[in-house]
Order: sequence, then structure tokens, then C-alpha cells
Amino acid sequence: NKIDLPQADPDRVKEEIEKIIGIDATDAVECSAKTGLGVDEVLERLVHTIPAPTGNYEDPLQALIIDSWFDNYLGVVSLVRVRHGRVKKGDKILVKSTGKIHLVDSVGVFNPKHTATVDLKAGEVGFIIAGIKDIHGAPVGDTLTLSSTPDVDVLPGFKRIQPQVYAGLFPVSSDDFEDFREALQKLTLNDSSLQYTPESSDALGFGFRCGFLGMLHMEIIQERLEREYDLDLITTAPTVIFELLLKTGETIYVDNPSKLPDLSSIEDMREPIVRANILVPQEHLGNVITLCIEKRGVQHDMLFLGTQVQVTYDLPMNEVVLDFFDRLKSTSRGYASLDYHFDRYQSASLVKLDVLINGDKVDALALIVHKDNAHYKGRQLTEKMKELIPRQMFDVAI
Repeated sequence: NKIDLPQADPDRVKEEIEKIIGIDATDAVECSAKTGLGVDEVLERLVHTIPAPTGNYEDPLQALIIDSWFDNYLGVVSLVRVRHGRVKKGDKILVKSTGKIHLVDSVGVFNPKHTATVDLKAGEVGFIIAGIKDIHGAPVGDTLTLSSTPDVDVLPGFKRIQPQVYAGLFPVSSDDFEDFREALQKLTLNDSSLQYTPESSDALGFGFRCGFLGMLHMEIIQERLEREYDLDLITTAPTVIFELLLKTGETIYVDNPSKLPDLSSIEDMREPIVRANILVPQEHLGNVITLCIEKRGVQHDMLFLGTQVQVTYDLPMNEVVLDFFDRLKSTSRGYASLDYHFDRYQSASLVKLDVLINGDKVDALALIVHKDNAHYKGRQLTEKMKELIPRQMFDVAI
């Protein structure tokens, strides 16, 4: 894509794709979504390359819910892929996970607007509206069948993804708490990776401890809550899951600094380590290595691929999820790409960083940080708070 750019070099990119990914790129389609060049060929290639869906519409209904959202008037609208059989208005469908039966009000497809159809058959993707008012009545990844054929096998759904970043979200006004709860319920309907549990803070009141896939996911969820549901929220500092070995021999996992046990009862503290693969142009390699060292990274591998370099680092996840990606883009002028996955838990010198306002600990500001970075992060946080806290008629000790 983007072959219209002045710096575009399709032949070089094809060569790098073959070296890095290991696939034949000789017949890759060169296109530009901006100018439309090659787009027709992309669409034709999709038709001829992607295999047609399989399934028998004479078999009992077997449909997988691939997305759901809540409509205030229609209830839950489910986007489904019909694997076998057919479904039409007036059918009674069974939700396999709940065991509940619902009457189908309408079915249809998007082209791109809602368009009602007579039925949905095997191999088709479309929507089903069955008057489901319970937000959790048709979860993503569930299987639908007809009430007359309840013994149909459950289709392999989606693997539930474990959140990597946790943060506390609190409504500015306590009157918005129930609206906040309802908004989270509606968001989790079509975003199964979002998890939340009730939480209370002495400083911020009642809210929820939310789990996200990463910082971008957290920002998107917060933005949706504020824009779509008109909520004004306060977000605490994000953190990751730490593994603690207690002196009793028990292993526990902590995602909230306020839940950290007394240090005298902890035998070992371990932080999550990720294996990060970074692809960067050679001219920016030095800056990227400096950034990784600053983030306590350990180099695992380095591979030169034409004008690009692939470097592999073991990095603490706590460092990656905060500002690593933004700084990586800044140091490489936007040319570096990052891919990482959880690798292991590793022992580290971790401490709890508490912030005191006029001598009182504020639980919402607590952090779990590496011992070597505690002083710097503490000073950085207090200086920021000094700028943000309005002037008072009395001293405010931070």
C-alpha cells in the first residue's frame, strides 16, 4: 500500500518481506488506497484467493456470535456467522451458554446499512434481533441454534484474552456511578477483552478496577465512555500484574498497588517480562538501543535485513505499557514497529511508591516501581502535582 508516496520503494519492501516474514512477495499487489491505484486488483485477488465458506443449509442451525451491541429500542443486536442451517423471522433460537430461548424478530445483512432479508443461510454473515433485553444474554463467541435442536455442538468460540494493563476508573460525580456501571456493561458486550470489578478509594470514592489489553485500548475505552455515555472520569496510573511469593509458600498475583501485602510477608517479588521484536531503519538503531537500555531491557538478538534492523529485547512489561511505544516512535521518527508478547515472570527489586498529601497516603496515587527508579518517578509525580493542585490559603505538603 501507499506506493504513491515519494519515498515508496516497492521492490525493496518486497525483498524485506521475504527476508523478515519468509513468504513469497513476487506477486504482491502494489496499490494506493489514497489514489485508488491497484484497488480493483486487490478486490479481485480477494475473490480468487480466499476460499468460499463451507456448510450445509439443510443441517440444524449452528451460528457463531462474532459481535454484539445493545440498542435501546431493539435490545441486543447480534452479528452472527451461520455455519450450518438457516434462521428466519419467527424462529425460536436457543443461546447455548445461557440455555434461554428467544423469538427472532428480524434477520438481515449490512450493505452497508441494515437490510432485512427473508433468512440467513449457511456461509452467510448477518444480524439477528430477538428482543434480548439482558446485556449478557448473547455473549460474543457463543453458539445459537434452534430450540427444536438443542443438542447441536457448540462451535469453537473466541479465546478469552487476559488483560495486561489495569487501572482504576472513577466518576468525578458519585451520582454517575450507576450510569458508569451500565456503560461498562454495554461496552463489554462487544469487547470481551475489557474486564472490570468494583473498587472503592478513600480519595476518589466508588469506581471500577478495569483490565485492558494495553495503553491504546485503555485510552479508547476511556474516550468511548466519555463521548458515548457523557461521563466525566478520573483514571489512576496504569499498572501490570505482579507475581508475589509469600513467606508462607503461597503465590499471589497483584494488579493494584493498594492490595500489596506488607513487605515483611513477601519472600520474592516478580515482574512480567515481555519479548519485544523491534524493526527499525539502521539510521535510528542507536536511539532505539539507548531507549531499551533506559527501560531496563536486555538485548536478546539483532539481525540486519537490508536497510532495516530487527532487534529483540527482553523488557519489563511495566516499562513497555506506559510510554515506551510513544518514545519509540519519537526516537525513530515514526519508522519503528513494535511487536511483543509475554515471556515470563522474573525476580526484581520492586518497591511500593506512596504519595502523601499533608501526611495522608492517597491510595489512588500509589505505584509499584523498580527500586532504582523510585526516587525519579516520585519526584516526577510530586512536581506534576505541584503544577496541577490549585493554590490554597494554607500549605499543602506533597
